[in-house]
Amino acid sequence: MNINPARVRFVLIGLAGISLLAGLWAGVVRMGWSLPLPAPEFVLVHGPLMVVGFLGTLIGLERAVALQRWWAYGIPLFSALAALSVLFAPPAQLPASLAIAASILLIAVFIALYRQYPSEHFIIMALSAAAWSVGNILWFGGAAMFMVVPWWVGFPVFMIAGERLELSRLRRPPPLVRLSFQASILVMLVGMAYSSFDVPAAIRLAGFGIFALALWLLRYDLVWQSVRQPGLPRFMALCLIAGYVWLALGGILWIGFAQFFSAGPRYDAMLHAIFLGFVFSMIFAHAPIILPTITGVALPFQRIFYLHVALLHAGLLLRVAGDIGLALSPQRWGGLLNTLAILLFVVNNVRAVRRERKL
Repeated sequence: MNINPARVRFVLIGLAGISLLAGLWAGVVRMGWSLPLPAPEFVLVHGPLMVVGFLGTLIGLERAVALQRWWAYGIPLFSALAALSVLFAPPAQLPASLAIAASILLIAVFIALYRQYPSEHFIIMALSAAAWSVGNILWFGGAAMFMVVPWWVGFPVFMIAGERLELSRLRRPPPLVRLSFQASILVMLVGMAYSSFDVPAAIRLAGFGIFALALWLLRYDLVWQSVRQPGLPRFMALCLIAGYVWLALGGILWIGFAQFFSAGPRYDAMLHAIFLGFVFSMIFAHAPIILPTITGVALPFQRIFYLHVALLHAGLLLRVAGDIGLALSPQRWGGLLNTLAILLFVVNNVRAVRRERKL
């Protein structure tokens, strides 16, 4: 029986979408909004649904399409199955073991790519997959979620940093500039590794690495050339710049509030400045390029895309201000706006695809 690759990709994207919607649902309830729950423990799976189910499936699918080897599709498949199993509330070892399998396959992808084209950016991306794997192993072992989170943060941050490093080669950065990039990655990695011994000190050290990486991206990324161009290049550049600013702020929050890295409003700010402000800015920026590559369906840029971007950042500003000021109402409303921004992102993308098909 012949399997249609396009259909498989659409199914995997659909599963990533289910993880995203379920994760948003759990996140809204965690912020105090009253919504029906399938089970009381459902609010506890917000993180796994977003990191493993959504990001793992989406990033894994992108890499499988790029590598064009059948076994690489195990990454999004295992990630999606992990998310589905989380929804049925089994022991954590089942979804965590599936996530471990996905992350090991992702490491194998970058080993294969490095063998074909030895390059520094593939090493950084392999570190991303390794960070995800360590976090998944800790999750499997029953570690507290705040012990898992530093590694899960490293997963998208290292991945995006590796992608931007690849593009920065066009500018031929001198050795000292490349060394500063490597140093920021190393500092962050050492901080993540030290989190098993002294969480506040480790988070503070990782925060310095995050902040240094954000400054590097703001200084040496190609966005300052793209922002002068109209249409999609400017849209992408503005999303990237905003994301780098949030990454820098996230580093500052990790440095300043490291002692709160376990629970509470400051913890919320420390995580979502990166996961929402940085990671989702990158997703918004690259969707018009990545989604057509995966699906083969055109996703033309439309100016209305600025609406979900503006809503994301306005809501996040309100949310983080509420977190830092220990004000519940701004935090809750900001979080709700973040959720609406992501839902609007989905709606705007579907709308753009449908309009393109009608032309």
